[in-house]
Amino acid sequence: MKNNSYIFALLITMLGVVLMSVETLLIKLTNISGVTYSFYIGILMFISLNAVLLKDGFNNTLNLYKDNLKIILISGLLMGFANMFFINSVKHTTIANAVIIISSSPLFATLFAYLFYKEKPQKNIFIATIFIFVGLLIIFSQQLSGGNLFGDILALLCAMSFSLNFVVMSKHTGVNRFAVLAFAGVCITVMSLFFIESYEVDTTSLYILLVAGLLVSPFSRIFVLIGTKTLPASEISLLTILETILAPIWAFIFLNEIPVMNTIWGGLIILATLIINSLYIIKISKNKKIEESK
Repeated sequence: MKNNSYIFALLITMLGVVLMSVETLLIKLTNISGVTYSFYIGILMFISLNAVLLKDGFNNTLNLYKDNLKIILISGLLMGFANMFFINSVKHTTIANAVIIISSSPLFATLFAYLFYKEKPQKNIFIATIFIFVGLLIIFSQQLSGGNLFGDILALLCAMSFSLNFVVMSKHTGVNRFAVLAFAGVCITVMSLFFIESYEVDTTSLYILLVAGLLVSPFSRIFVLIGTKTLPASEISLLTILETILAPIWAFIFLNEIPVMNTIWGGLIILATLIINSLYIIKISKNKKIEESK
């Protein structure tokens, strides 16, 4: 039975990660600005996620928000920023650049955990940080004189916002993730109001928005969150690397978007570092379990 639940968690997490990799392609396929996309996606995320919560009744849903209001506000705001940066980074740089830079989130999560909670990072994290930093430098060095720099910076800000939220949520495991993501939708829409230039959406973009906002965006995150209840963080981190590999493949197949050499080399360094580090953590945790069982 335990083995079945593990396999289910593994498959549902993989499905979530695959959906997340498709999300970048959907953003790129729309004919509207990143801000306009953000405005509508926030509304649709709020509707779809609260529809799931309301199955337990209106009063229960209301109490769910009231009981953890402070953390929902903080985490929702951080997720709102992360999604805003993510959507607009995809619009202003290549998909490969965006997902590879965002994959550096563990680096920032370690930094924030130390700054805010005084969690001392392990030796392997220090080593991984150096290699990830080198990979990022290689990617950014190509863009210093190019038009993609703004998008790359937004991707970096997304990684920072996302990792800070991960650190906050790791200290408040009892908070309902659906509520956080629903409030994040509100934040995305409100933030978009300050920058939006047009509310007009063509038919093709409208269909993409509906698919992304009601299905792909919310449920990709829900599936990953379901997986976190069974799978350890190290295995989740390893599975999420799949998004970094798949997203550029979708971009090449459907958009003929080919990453530049600096992105390929920098990305390979970052990916290899994340994979080796995740496998090392899994090995260490398994060894600890063996020692504890003796």
